[in-house]
Amino acid sequence: MDINIHSVKFDADSKLIDFVKSKVSKLVQFNDGLIAAEVYLRLENSQDMENKITEIKIDTPGNNLFAKKQGKSFEEATDLAVDALRKQVKREKDKFRKS
Repeated sequence: MDINIHSVKFDADSKLIDFVKSKVSKLVQFNDGLIAAEVYLRLENSQDMENKITEIKIDTPGNNLFAKKQGKSFEEATDLAVDALRKQVKREKDKFRKS
């Protein structure tokens, strides 16, 4: 699976990029038909502590999966988004098996 990471309004360090890639690449073990992933790491302009947003879009044959989560750190937001996508990937694979 091809993973593209975009950091908006800041420069992500290599440690964060490696963390995101490792988390997103683990989704392949639930469905090996995943084509590509687009990850957007954004800083929201607010005084709130939870101002880090991770958006992940995954291309699958015939469908796109999407999750957007917010947290105190990009790692937390990424974990939440990957968990949400894991459920979607499993559901998508079950639909494909039944048809």
